Amino acid sequence: MSEEILKFPDDFLWGAATASYQIEGAYNEDGKGESIWDRFAHTPGKIYRGDTGDVACDHYHRYREDVENMKKLALKAYRFSISWPRVIPQGKGPANDAGLDFYDRLVDELLKEGIEPFITLYHWDLPQALQEEGGWANRDLAGYFADYVALVAHRLGDRVHHWITHNEPWVTSFLGYGLGVHAPGIKDLASAVQVSHHLLLSHGRAVEVLRDLGDERTVVGITLNLSPIHPASEKEEDKRAAERYDGNLNRWFLDPIFKGTYPPDMWKYYGDKVPKVLAGDMSVISKRIDFVGVNYYTRSIVKADPKQMFGLSTLKVEGAEYTDMEWEVYPRGIYEILKRVQDDYDPEAIYITENGAAFPDEVDEDGKVRDFRRINYLKEHFAFAHRAMKEGVKLKGYFVWSLMDNFEWAYGYSKRFGLIYLDYPTQKRIFKESAHWYRKVIEKNGVER
Repeated sequence: MSEEILKFPDDFLWGAATASYQIEGAYNEDGKGESIWDRFAHTPGKIYRGDTGDVACDHYHRYREDVENMKKLALKAYRFSISWPRVIPQGKGPANDAGLDFYDRLVDELLKEGIEPFITLYHWDLPQALQEEGGWANRDLAGYFADYVALVAHRLGDRVHHWITHNEPWVTSFLGYGLGVHAPGIKDLASAVQVSHHLLLSHGRAVEVLRDLGDERTVVGITLNLSPIHPASEKEEDKRAAERYDGNLNRWFLDPIFKGTYPPDMWKYYGDKVPKVLAGDMSVISKRIDFVGVNYYTRSIVKADPKQMFGLSTLKVEGAEYTDMEWEVYPRGIYEILKRVQDDYDPEAIYITENGAAFPDEVDEDGKVRDFRRINYLKEHFAFAHRAMKEGVKLKGYFVWSLMDNFEWAYGYSKRFGLIYLDYPTQKRIFKESAHWYRKVIEKNGVER
Protein backbone atom coordinates (compact mmCIF):
# COMPACT_ATOMS: atom_id res chain seq x y z
CA MET A 1 0.00 0.00 0.00
CA SER A 2 1.62 3.28 -1.12
CA GLU A 3 1.93 6.16 1.28
CA GLU A 4 0.12 9.44 0.76
CA ILE A 5 2.31 12.28 -0.54
CA LEU A 6 1.67 15.69 0.97
CA LYS A 7 2.24 17.95 -2.04
CA PHE A 8 3.49 21.53 -1.73
CA PRO A 9 2.71 24.43 -4.11
CA ASP A 10 4.65 24.46 -7.39
CA ASP A 11 6.48 27.67 -6.45
CA PHE A 12 7.41 26.49 -2.94
CA LEU A 13 11.09 27.19 -2.18
CA TRP A 14 12.99 24.29 -0.61
CA GLY A 15 16.36 25.37 0.71
CA ALA A 16 19.08 25.06 3.32
CA ALA A 17 20.68 27.68 5.53
CA THR A 18 24.09 28.62 6.94
CA ALA A 19 25.75 31.64 8.58
CA SER A 20 29.05 33.34 7.80
CA TYR A 21 30.97 32.82 11.05
CA GLN A 22 29.80 29.22 11.31
CA ILE A 23 31.13 28.11 7.92
CA GLU A 24 33.44 30.58 6.20
CA GLY A 25 36.72 30.37 8.09
CA ALA A 26 39.40 32.65 6.59
CA TYR A 27 38.86 34.76 9.68
CA ASN A 28 41.81 37.09 9.04
CA GLU A 29 42.35 36.77 5.28
CA ASP A 30 42.01 39.24 2.41
CA GLY A 31 41.50 42.28 4.59
CA LYS A 32 38.70 40.96 6.80
CA GLY A 33 38.35 42.75 10.13
CA GLU A 34 37.92 41.11 13.54
CA SER A 35 34.37 40.24 14.61
CA ILE A 36 32.97 39.92 18.12
CA TRP A 37 32.83 36.17 17.55
CA ASP A 38 36.52 36.07 16.60
CA ARG A 39 37.27 37.84 19.88
CA PHE A 40 34.80 35.77 21.94
CA ALA A 41 35.97 32.41 20.53
CA HIS A 42 39.60 33.30 21.19
CA THR A 43 38.78 34.11 24.82
CA PRO A 44 39.65 31.08 27.00
CA GLY A 45 36.68 29.35 28.62
CA LYS A 46 33.98 30.76 26.34
CA ILE A 47 33.65 27.96 23.76
CA TYR A 48 33.50 24.20 24.31
CA ARG A 49 37.00 22.68 23.99
CA GLY A 50 38.37 26.06 22.94
CA ASP A 51 37.00 25.66 19.41
CA THR A 52 36.98 28.69 17.10
CA GLY A 53 35.57 29.60 13.70
CA ASP A 54 39.06 30.34 12.33
CA VAL A 55 38.72 27.60 9.70
CA ALA A 56 35.20 26.24 10.29
CA CYS A 57 34.07 24.58 7.03
CA ASP A 58 36.60 26.57 4.98
CA HIS A 59 33.67 27.72 2.84
CA TYR A 60 35.55 30.88 1.87
CA HIS A 61 37.91 28.71 -0.18
CA ARG A 62 35.53 25.83 -0.96
CA TYR A 63 32.34 27.68 -1.88
CA ARG A 64 32.29 26.26 -5.42
CA GLU A 65 32.30 22.70 -4.04
CA ASP A 66 29.56 23.68 -1.60
CA VAL A 67 27.38 25.18 -4.34
CA GLU A 68 27.95 22.01 -6.38
CA ASN A 69 26.67 20.05 -3.39
CA MET A 70 23.61 22.32 -3.21
CA LYS A 71 22.95 21.51 -6.85
CA LYS A 72 23.23 17.77 -6.09
CA LEU A 73 20.71 18.32 -3.28
CA ALA A 74 18.36 19.96 -5.82
CA LEU A 75 18.04 23.04 -3.60
CA LYS A 76 15.81 25.79 -4.95
CA ALA A 77 17.19 28.42 -2.57
CA TYR A 78 20.13 29.00 -0.22
CA ARG A 79 20.06 31.25 2.82
CA PHE A 80 23.46 32.58 3.88
CA SER A 81 24.75 35.62 5.73
CA ILE A 82 27.19 38.39 4.92
CA SER A 83 30.07 38.95 7.32
CA TRP A 84 29.95 42.68 8.10
CA PRO A 85 33.68 42.83 9.05
CA ARG A 86 34.59 41.02 5.83
CA VAL A 87 33.10 43.82 3.74
CA ILE A 88 33.70 46.80 6.09
CA PRO A 89 36.57 45.75 8.41
CA GLN A 90 36.01 48.50 11.00
CA GLY A 91 32.22 48.42 10.67
CA LYS A 92 32.20 51.90 9.15
CA GLY A 93 34.49 53.71 6.77
CA PRO A 94 36.32 52.11 3.85
CA ALA A 95 34.90 48.98 2.23
CA ASN A 96 37.02 45.89 1.60
CA ASP A 97 36.74 45.05 -2.08
CA ALA A 98 38.12 41.55 -1.60
CA GLY A 99 35.29 40.76 0.81
CA LEU A 100 32.63 42.12 -1.51
CA ASP A 101 34.21 40.20 -4.39
CA PHE A 102 33.77 36.94 -2.47
CA TYR A 103 30.01 37.44 -2.11
CA ASP A 104 29.84 38.55 -5.75
CA ARG A 105 31.38 35.24 -6.82
CA LEU A 106 29.18 33.23 -4.46
CA VAL A 107 25.98 34.87 -5.76
CA ASP A 108 27.03 34.33 -9.38
CA GLU A 109 27.82 30.67 -8.67
CA LEU A 110 24.41 30.15 -7.06
CA LEU A 111 22.55 31.79 -9.92
CA LYS A 112 24.51 29.76 -12.46
CA GLU A 113 23.09 26.62 -10.82
CA GLY A 114 19.55 28.03 -10.60
CA ILE A 115 19.64 28.49 -6.81
CA GLU A 116 17.91 31.58 -5.40
CA PRO A 117 20.11 33.50 -2.91
CA PHE A 118 18.49 34.65 0.35
CA ILE A 119 20.87 37.01 2.12
CA THR A 120 20.87 37.59 5.87
CA LEU A 121 22.60 40.89 6.53
CA TYR A 122 23.34 40.30 10.22
CA HIS A 123 23.91 36.87 11.73
CA TRP A 124 25.72 37.95 14.89
CA ASP A 125 29.31 38.66 13.73
CA LEU A 126 29.50 42.38 14.53
CA PRO A 127 32.79 44.12 13.73
CA GLN A 128 34.82 44.21 16.97
CA ALA A 129 35.70 47.86 16.29
CA LEU A 130 32.00 48.75 16.72
CA GLN A 131 31.77 46.69 19.90
CA GLU A 132 34.47 48.94 21.29
CA GLU A 133 32.08 51.86 20.69
CA GLY A 134 29.45 50.12 22.84
CA GLY A 135 28.17 47.53 20.37
CA TRP A 136 24.42 47.33 19.88
CA ALA A 137 23.91 49.25 23.15
CA ASN A 138 25.09 52.29 21.14
CA ARG A 139 22.20 53.80 19.19
CA ASP A 140 24.62 54.98 16.48
CA LEU A 141 24.87 51.37 15.26
CA ALA A 142 21.46 51.68 13.61
CA GLY A 143 22.99 54.25 11.26
CA TYR A 144 26.19 52.28 10.69
CA PHE A 145 24.11 49.21 9.91
CA ALA A 146 22.05 51.15 7.36
CA ASP A 147 25.27 52.30 5.65
CA TYR A 148 26.58 48.71 5.55
CA VAL A 149 23.27 47.44 4.14
CA ALA A 150 23.39 50.13 1.44
CA LEU A 151 26.90 49.06 0.43
CA VAL A 152 25.96 45.38 0.14
CA ALA A 153 22.61 46.06 -1.54
CA HIS A 154 24.13 48.29 -4.19
CA ARG A 155 26.77 45.66 -4.93
CA LEU A 156 24.47 42.62 -5.05
CA GLY A 157 20.95 44.03 -5.46
CA ASP A 158 20.93 43.61 -9.23
CA ARG A 159 20.98 39.83 -8.70
CA VAL A 160 19.76 39.27 -5.13
CA HIS A 161 16.08 39.97 -4.46
CA HIS A 162 15.45 38.29 -1.07
CA TRP A 163 16.87 40.09 1.96
CA ILE A 164 16.70 39.31 5.69
CA THR A 165 17.80 42.19 7.90
CA HIS A 166 18.56 40.32 11.14
CA ASN A 167 18.76 36.77 12.36
CA GLU A 168 17.21 36.19 15.78
CA PRO A 169 17.55 39.59 17.50
CA TRP A 170 16.37 37.89 20.72
CA VAL A 171 19.58 35.84 20.74
CA THR A 172 21.82 38.85 20.06
CA SER A 173 20.20 40.86 22.84
CA PHE A 174 19.30 38.39 25.58
CA LEU A 175 22.03 35.75 25.11
CA GLY A 176 24.73 38.23 24.08
CA TYR A 177 23.97 41.09 26.48
CA GLY A 178 21.69 39.53 29.11
CA LEU A 179 23.07 36.09 29.96
CA GLY A 180 26.49 36.60 28.36
CA VAL A 181 26.72 33.09 26.84
CA HIS A 182 27.09 34.53 23.31
CA ALA A 183 29.36 37.28 22.05
CA PRO A 184 30.00 39.91 23.28
CA GLY A 185 29.48 38.13 26.63
CA ILE A 186 27.81 40.92 28.63
CA LYS A 187 25.50 40.12 31.57
CA ASP A 188 23.16 43.06 32.07
CA LEU A 189 19.41 42.82 31.54
CA ALA A 190 18.86 46.57 31.10
CA SER A 191 21.52 46.58 28.40
CA ALA A 192 19.90 43.57 26.70
CA VAL A 193 16.51 45.30 26.58
CA GLN A 194 18.06 48.49 25.14
CA VAL A 195 19.98 46.40 22.59
CA SER A 196 16.75 44.75 21.47
CA HIS A 197 15.34 48.19 20.63
CA HIS A 198 18.44 49.27 18.70
CA LEU A 199 18.38 46.00 16.72
CA LEU A 200 14.74 46.59 15.79
CA LEU A 201 15.50 50.20 14.91
CA SER A 202 18.38 49.10 12.68
CA HIS A 203 16.04 46.59 11.04
CA GLY A 204 13.62 49.39 10.16
CA ARG A 205 16.45 51.54 8.82
CA ALA A 206 17.64 48.63 6.68
CA VAL A 207 14.12 48.11 5.30
CA GLU A 208 14.14 51.77 4.20
CA VAL A 209 17.52 51.34 2.49
CA LEU A 210 16.42 48.21 0.64
CA ARG A 211 13.17 49.83 -0.48
CA ASP A 212 15.27 52.70 -1.88
CA LEU A 213 16.79 50.27 -4.36
CA GLY A 214 13.61 50.92 -6.30
CA ASP A 215 13.51 47.35 -7.62
CA GLU A 216 10.00 45.87 -7.54
CA ARG A 217 11.57 42.40 -7.23
CA THR A 218 13.13 43.32 -3.86
CA VAL A 219 11.59 41.31 -1.01
CA VAL A 220 12.52 42.26 2.56
CA GLY A 221 11.95 40.53 5.89
CA ILE A 222 13.43 39.66 9.27
CA THR A 223 14.07 36.29 10.91
CA LEU A 224 12.86 35.66 14.48
CA ASN A 225 13.37 32.61 16.68
CA LEU A 226 9.85 31.77 17.84
CA SER A 227 8.45 29.03 20.04
CA PRO A 228 5.13 28.02 21.55
CA ILE A 229 5.31 28.54 25.32
CA HIS A 230 3.22 26.15 27.42
CA PRO A 231 2.67 26.46 31.18
CA ALA A 232 3.83 23.47 33.24
CA SER A 233 0.49 23.34 35.07
CA GLU A 234 -2.86 25.08 35.45
CA LYS A 235 -1.51 27.07 38.41
CA GLU A 236 -1.89 30.81 37.96
CA GLU A 237 1.79 31.47 38.66
CA ASP A 238 2.84 29.01 35.94
CA LYS A 239 0.41 30.56 33.46
CA ARG A 240 1.77 34.01 34.27
CA ALA A 241 5.34 32.74 33.87
CA ALA A 242 4.48 31.29 30.45
CA GLU A 243 2.84 34.56 29.40
CA ARG A 244 5.95 36.44 30.54
CA TYR A 245 8.30 34.19 28.59
CA ASP A 246 6.07 34.47 25.54
CA GLY A 247 6.24 38.23 25.97
CA ASN A 248 10.02 38.21 26.14
CA LEU A 249 10.72 35.69 23.36
CA ASN A 250 7.89 36.17 20.88
CA ARG A 251 5.77 39.30 21.38
CA TRP A 252 8.63 41.68 22.27
CA PHE A 253 9.80 41.41 18.65
CA LEU A 254 6.60 40.60 16.75
CA ASP A 255 4.51 43.41 18.25
CA PRO A 256 6.84 46.33 17.36
CA ILE A 257 7.34 45.04 13.80
CA PHE A 258 3.68 44.36 13.04
CA LYS A 259 1.81 46.64 15.48
CA GLY A 260 4.26 49.47 16.08
CA THR A 261 4.22 49.08 19.85
CA TYR A 262 5.90 47.03 22.57
CA PRO A 263 3.61 44.65 24.50
CA PRO A 264 2.18 46.63 27.47
CA ASP A 265 2.57 43.75 29.95
CA MET A 266 6.30 43.42 29.19
CA TRP A 267 6.81 47.20 29.24
CA LYS A 268 5.35 47.17 32.73
CA TYR A 269 7.39 44.09 33.72
CA TYR A 270 10.74 45.59 32.61
CA GLY A 271 10.01 48.66 34.73
CA ASP A 272 13.12 50.86 35.00
CA LYS A 273 14.86 48.65 32.42
CA VAL A 274 12.60 49.66 29.50
CA PRO A 275 14.54 50.91 26.48
CA LYS A 276 14.92 54.57 25.62
CA VAL A 277 12.60 55.08 22.65
CA LEU A 278 12.77 58.32 20.71
CA ALA A 279 9.98 59.99 18.75
CA GLY A 280 9.54 58.30 15.39
CA ASP A 281 11.35 55.08 16.36
CA MET A 282 8.27 52.88 16.33
CA SER A 283 7.16 54.04 12.88
CA VAL A 284 10.61 53.12 11.55
CA ILE A 285 10.54 49.71 13.26
CA SER A 286 7.07 48.93 11.92
CA LYS A 287 7.85 49.74 8.27
CA ARG A 288 6.01 47.26 6.03
CA ILE A 289 7.91 44.03 5.39
CA ASP A 290 7.21 41.44 2.72
CA PHE A 291 7.69 38.38 4.92
CA VAL A 292 8.72 37.18 8.33
CA GLY A 293 11.24 34.37 8.70
CA VAL A 294 10.54 31.87 11.48
CA ASN A 295 13.31 29.81 13.04
CA TYR A 296 11.67 26.94 14.90
CA TYR A 297 13.37 24.16 16.85
CA THR A 298 11.29 23.28 19.90
CA ARG A 299 8.70 24.47 22.42
CA SER A 300 9.22 25.57 26.02
CA ILE A 301 7.33 24.29 29.04
CA VAL A 302 7.56 26.89 31.76
CA LYS A 303 7.02 27.00 35.50
CA ALA A 304 7.30 29.89 37.93
CA ASP A 305 10.76 30.08 39.53
CA PRO A 306 11.49 33.33 41.39
CA LYS A 307 15.25 32.63 41.57
CA GLN A 308 15.74 32.69 37.77
CA MET A 309 15.75 35.48 35.16
CA PHE A 310 12.15 36.50 34.36
CA GLY A 311 11.04 34.45 37.38
CA LEU A 312 10.73 31.19 35.46
CA SER A 313 12.47 28.00 34.48
CA THR A 314 11.83 25.45 31.73
CA LEU A 315 11.06 21.78 32.30
CA LYS A 316 11.91 18.57 30.46
CA VAL A 317 9.09 16.28 29.32
CA GLU A 318 9.24 12.77 30.72
CA GLY A 319 9.41 10.17 27.95
CA ALA A 320 9.90 12.71 25.13
CA GLU A 321 12.65 12.45 22.52
CA TYR A 322 15.41 15.04 22.80
CA THR A 323 18.06 16.15 20.31
CA ASP A 324 21.77 16.45 21.03
CA MET A 325 21.08 20.07 22.06
CA GLU A 326 18.71 18.77 24.76
CA TRP A 327 15.78 20.26 22.84
CA GLU A 328 12.51 18.34 22.87
CA VAL A 329 11.42 16.97 19.49
CA TYR A 330 7.99 18.59 19.19
CA PRO A 331 6.90 18.76 15.53
CA ARG A 332 3.43 20.06 16.33
CA GLY A 333 5.08 23.23 17.59
CA ILE A 334 5.87 24.37 14.05
CA TYR A 335 2.15 24.20 13.26
CA GLU A 336 1.28 26.05 16.47
CA ILE A 337 3.74 28.90 15.89
CA LEU A 338 2.91 29.28 12.18
CA LYS A 339 -0.81 29.47 12.91
CA ARG A 340 -0.29 31.92 15.73
CA VAL A 341 1.90 34.26 13.66
CA GLN A 342 -0.55 34.18 10.75
CA ASP A 343 -3.63 34.67 12.93
CA ASP A 344 -2.22 37.34 15.27
CA TYR A 345 0.00 39.34 12.89
CA ASP A 346 -1.17 38.54 9.35
CA PRO A 347 2.21 38.80 7.57
CA GLU A 348 2.18 38.94 3.79
CA ALA A 349 4.28 35.77 3.69
CA ILE A 350 6.21 33.45 6.01
CA TYR A 351 9.34 31.40 5.43
CA ILE A 352 10.70 28.77 7.76
CA THR A 353 14.23 30.17 7.69
CA GLU A 354 15.65 27.49 10.02
CA ASN A 355 14.47 24.12 11.23
CA GLY A 356 16.61 21.10 11.96
CA ALA A 357 18.16 18.96 14.65
CA ALA A 358 21.56 18.03 16.06
CA PHE A 359 22.24 14.33 16.53
CA PRO A 360 25.53 12.50 17.30
CA ASP A 361 26.14 11.45 13.68
CA GLU A 362 28.96 9.07 12.81
CA VAL A 363 30.39 7.71 9.58
CA ASP A 364 29.82 3.95 9.37
CA GLU A 365 32.42 1.51 8.06
CA ASP A 366 30.88 1.65 4.58
CA GLY A 367 31.21 5.45 4.50
CA LYS A 368 27.53 6.20 5.10
CA VAL A 369 25.99 8.45 7.75
CA ARG A 370 22.70 6.87 8.76
CA ASP A 371 20.94 9.80 10.43
CA PHE A 372 17.44 8.34 10.39
CA ARG A 373 16.41 10.32 13.46
CA ARG A 374 16.99 13.53 11.47
CA ILE A 375 14.89 12.19 8.59
CA ASN A 376 12.04 11.44 10.99
CA TYR A 377 12.41 14.86 12.60
CA LEU A 378 12.20 16.69 9.27
CA LYS A 379 9.41 14.49 7.90
CA GLU A 380 7.16 15.26 10.87
CA HIS A 381 7.93 18.98 10.77
CA PHE A 382 7.28 19.16 7.03
CA ALA A 383 3.93 17.44 7.57
CA PHE A 384 2.85 19.90 10.27
CA ALA A 385 3.99 22.84 8.10
CA HIS A 386 1.86 21.41 5.28
CA ARG A 387 -1.11 21.22 7.64
CA ALA A 388 -0.63 24.88 8.60
CA MET A 389 -0.65 25.85 4.93
CA LYS A 390 -3.87 23.91 4.36
CA GLU A 391 -5.36 26.03 7.15
CA GLY A 392 -4.43 29.35 5.57
CA VAL A 393 -0.84 30.02 6.62
CA LYS A 394 1.02 31.83 3.81
CA LEU A 395 4.17 29.70 4.01
CA LYS A 396 6.32 30.20 0.91
CA GLY A 397 9.48 28.24 1.62
CA TYR A 398 11.45 26.08 4.04
CA PHE A 399 15.17 26.25 4.82
CA VAL A 400 16.64 23.26 6.65
CA TRP A 401 19.32 24.06 9.21
CA SER A 402 21.90 23.33 8.13
CA LEU A 403 23.47 22.65 4.78
CA MET A 404 26.44 21.07 6.56
CA ASP A 405 27.85 20.49 10.01
CA ASN A 406 29.51 23.66 11.30
CA PHE A 407 30.64 25.76 14.26
CA GLU A 408 27.70 25.71 16.68
CA TRP A 409 28.53 28.86 18.62
CA ALA A 410 29.27 28.17 22.32
CA TYR A 411 29.15 24.41 21.59
CA GLY A 412 31.98 24.60 19.07
CA TYR A 413 32.11 21.57 16.77
CA SER A 414 30.43 19.21 19.23
CA LYS A 415 26.94 19.45 17.67
CA ARG A 416 26.11 18.29 14.14
CA PHE A 417 23.07 19.86 12.45
CA GLY A 418 24.07 19.29 8.83
CA LEU A 419 22.53 17.43 5.93
CA ILE A 420 26.18 17.02 4.90
CA TYR A 421 28.72 15.55 7.32
CA LEU A 422 31.95 17.49 7.80
CA ASP A 423 35.15 15.64 8.62
CA TYR A 424 36.86 18.68 10.08
CA PRO A 425 40.52 17.50 9.93
CA THR A 426 40.27 16.74 6.19
CA GLN A 427 37.35 19.06 5.26
CA LYS A 428 35.78 16.13 3.44
CA ARG A 429 32.04 16.53 2.83
CA ILE A 430 29.86 13.39 3.05
CA PHE A 431 26.15 13.37 2.20
CA LYS A 432 24.15 11.95 5.11
CA GLU A 433 21.12 9.76 4.46
CA SER A 434 19.00 12.81 5.31
CA ALA A 435 20.56 14.68 2.37
CA HIS A 436 19.55 11.92 -0.06
CA TRP A 437 16.08 11.83 1.49
CA TYR A 438 15.69 15.63 1.31
CA ARG A 439 16.67 15.65 -2.36
CA LYS A 440 13.79 13.25 -3.06
CA VAL A 441 11.39 15.49 -1.11
CA ILE A 442 12.44 18.44 -3.26
CA GLU A 443 12.21 16.44 -6.50
CA LYS A 444 8.71 15.19 -5.60
CA ASN A 445 7.81 18.59 -4.09
CA GLY A 446 6.17 16.62 -1.31
CA VAL A 447 6.72 14.41 1.69
CA GLU A 448 5.42 10.87 2.11
CA ARG A 449 3.20 10.15 5.08
